[in-house]
Amino acid sequence: MAHEKLEELRLKIDQADRDLLDAFKRRMDVAQRIGLYKSENGMEVLDPKREEIKLDAIYDQADPEIKPYVRDLYVKLFELSRKRQNKRKFGVLGRSLPHTYSPLLHNMFQDEYDYTIIEKEPEELDALFENHVYDGFNVTIPYKKEAAARCSFLSNEAKEIGSANTVVFDEDGKASGYNTDIYGFYYLLKSNGIEVNGRRVLVLGTGGASVAINYVLQKLGAASISFCDLETEINYSNVYDRCIDSEIIVNATPVGMYPHVENAAVDPSKFKSLQAVVDVVYNPSTTKILELTSKIKAGVDGAKFTPIAAGGLGMLVAQGYKASRIFRGIMSPEEKASGIYNMLDMDDEAISIISKVLAKVSADMRNIAIIGMPGCGKSNFAEYLSLVSGRELVDLDIAYLDEYGIKPSDEIKENGEDAFRAKESALLRKYAYKSGLVISCGGGIVTREENYSVLKANSIVYYIERPLSVLCSDDRPLSQSIGVEELYNRRKDLYSHFADHVISVGECPSGSDFVKAAYEIYKV
Repeated sequence: MAHEKLEELRLKIDQADRDLLDAFKRRMDVAQRIGLYKSENGMEVLDPKREEIKLDAIYDQADPEIKPYVRDLYVKLFELSRKRQNKRKFGVLGRSLPHTYSPLLHNMFQDEYDYTIIEKEPEELDALFENHVYDGFNVTIPYKKEAAARCSFLSNEAKEIGSANTVVFDEDGKASGYNTDIYGFYYLLKSNGIEVNGRRVLVLGTGGASVAINYVLQKLGAASISFCDLETEINYSNVYDRCIDSEIIVNATPVGMYPHVENAAVDPSKFKSLQAVVDVVYNPSTTKILELTSKIKAGVDGAKFTPIAAGGLGMLVAQGYKASRIFRGIMSPEEKASGIYNMLDMDDEAISIISKVLAKVSADMRNIAIIGMPGCGKSNFAEYLSLVSGRELVDLDIAYLDEYGIKPSDEIKENGEDAFRAKESALLRKYAYKSGLVISCGGGIVTREENYSVLKANSIVYYIERPLSVLCSDDRPLSQSIGVEELYNRRKDLYSHFADHVISVGECPSGSDFVKAAYEIYKV
């Protein structure tokens, strides 16, 4: 009992630490914005009088038991805020950037500079390039061509394609522009083993991303490159006739991007010579066009295979890595000799660093979904995972009541299982396409095949497998009416079909023992 009490207290400490980290991040983010505001308006970063007033106010607000520690804590916080405000400043420039991952990536690659979001309207670009509040920035839609036009120097590839996604300012305030999307797309092809030389390539979309893609495809010796868009000569009404022999398809459109995840620009199964599909979209992890690709069994010379399906997260991470090196002025010996960054130069060290960051970001982005028989402990395990990981918990049974005003068990009793399953699938779509959640699914989520692609789009699926003798059937009408054993026989193959990993746990003397045992297996 004493040991269990200690574990409970430790969990509370863990939760308190997560709360502190969240609050610390919010405070530092606001301090960063204050520093930027001061820089933009020619104000001094340090305001000693304001700090003293703030210290006195916080001391007065503090509970008596923590008063002895408050002043020391906030003196350190102010020191850290100033340290962040005085770092070199970079960011990502766009018009609207509510879901960008760029700050996360740059903070994983280095701690030498500060990186933030820069949202500007078109009429604000000239001032941004002239006031030198930032030491540089990445550039995204719709400003890549605008950025290139404002640079005093453009690297060879940025000049050739007329597009810059990375800008740095020298000591005189002159802007230099590069295009690291080229590096990112090259990594995406290389890391997935996609051979371009001599291949027929179809690029979907003619927007900003397509020019960098076209540059790489040409450099790698593609036999032909065709572009398809709404109003181009090759368009979505004739693409299957004009480009039926395409061997590689690259989706450079936003079709399939969250939240409109159930669309694909083309049906890859109609291209009979298809060898690979590359989608520059990275949220969700598995877009609709990639899901359709994974179901193809293509045939070449009698051999059957599934074309390579590559998502765009690797491109995002790799271009961020290259941009970070440019911001820090890091060049390879070959690049120093030429005086210019080589966007098709990728050594083993670079691949290793990019791969590690990619794995971490991919894991953080994807949801953790828990499936299993009714009463197997999914909710308890999901709640524990949420607690130890800091991820938001979504229990679909609880969410069902919140969404529809009726418990799943009552819905089944009153309106039948089919009515319940249809609404449950709609609820799953609401949450499963988001990122970084722990999702506890209903026991029958696997009975609808449509839920498979919804879960696989952005979730890692764990199946909790336990002896039937320990399953609870209270308030579970299907377990009561059909019987646990018969229900299991109907679903066991479906659970295996949906699962990426199986957590097989024995009877366990208590719920806490079950959670601990399941977590140990999960960590492996």
